[in-house]
Amino acid sequence: MKVKDIGREINAIAPLGLALDWDNVGLLVGDENADVKNVLMTIDLTKGVLAEAKRKKVDMIMAYHPVIWDGLKKVTASGEGSIVYDLVRSGINVFSIHTAYDIAMGGVNDALAEIVGIGDAEPIGDFVENPAGDFYKVIVFVPAKSVNKVADAMFKAGAGQIGNYSKCSYRSDGQGTFLPMEGSNPAIGEKGRLEYVDEIKVESIVPGGKLEGVIGAMVKAHPYETPAYDVFREYGIGGKMGLGRMGELEKAGRLDDIVANIKKVTGAKALGMIGPEKKRVRKAAVCAGSCGNIVNTVMKAECDMYLTGELKHHQALAAQEAGLTCICLSHSVSERFALKNLAKELKKRLGDVKIQLSRKDADPFRWKNI
Repeated sequence: MKVKDIGREINAIAPLGLALDWDNVGLLVGDENADVKNVLMTIDLTKGVLAEAKRKKVDMIMAYHPVIWDGLKKVTASGEGSIVYDLVRSGINVFSIHTAYDIAMGGVNDALAEIVGIGDAEPIGDFVENPAGDFYKVIVFVPAKSVNKVADAMFKAGAGQIGNYSKCSYRSDGQGTFLPMEGSNPAIGEKGRLEYVDEIKVESIVPGGKLEGVIGAMVKAHPYETPAYDVFREYGIGGKMGLGRMGELEKAGRLDDIVANIKKVTGAKALGMIGPEKKRVRKAAVCAGSCGNIVNTVMKAECDMYLTGELKHHQALAAQEAGLTCICLSHSVSERFALKNLAKELKKRLGDVKIQLSRKDADPFRWKNI
């Protein structure tokens, strides 16, 4: 498989168009036409991770954080650009996803929201336009016996994706009529005779970028010579997309129980806590890594708890004064656990390509009692 093929599959999971303007995502080092058999996944691309990649004969590193943040003025064997120099010499390609995966449905922040138990979680801030563009509703009328064949073709072409749900459609029974005229070649009925056919109306949402493909797949799978279908532009279907997640818990719970689940899923060995340590949590927010002023929105929303990677001192003080319990896991600890979810999804998509999680990738902080 080529680097560009893997990039396309990654983009389907975490559309790069979601990344914030200041970020640097996509293929950062390498050749999009290079062959890939082994992929190593990491949060940070350190010298230790690179040495591991060489030992394992890795062709491509999927680094969550970009290995190139700012414009490099030099790429030499020593100094700031040395790791990029080493990557190029070693023929290892590097692909980054960072805030694209933070914002994407099913990404890091949705994973954090699931740990806490937030239902119908909504983004908190740093909103971006959905790169899928406008959404459309495609409505097609299909003979009952062919409905699954036609619907599956539409789904495969990109219809029916709403949030974390796929193959979404609405179906209703009805009766279609048509009179085959001269020059027709009807799949059902005869020329010159009015036909009454039991049909199912199938409705499904399609992003604008996939509309042409979905219609083409539908027409090809449909048994009729000339299928009847409608296309309507939708408004407000895509929803807001941005950093963090916030909402009511599906079931209110004790803070101690939520902390125990955070430890279980993320593997965190330590955490920083601000505000009350004993409370019942009904409304919560999460944001992986460092989320700037998003904590201000969380306080205004009167959440009981906020799970994040890190906070600045003045933000911590403000949260404490507001009575908001904040749990800080350390920047990369709030992100690293989600790589397992991504690896599982990529394994489904990449066939024989070997996917590994780095054993050298780790939080740079070592917390010790003194």
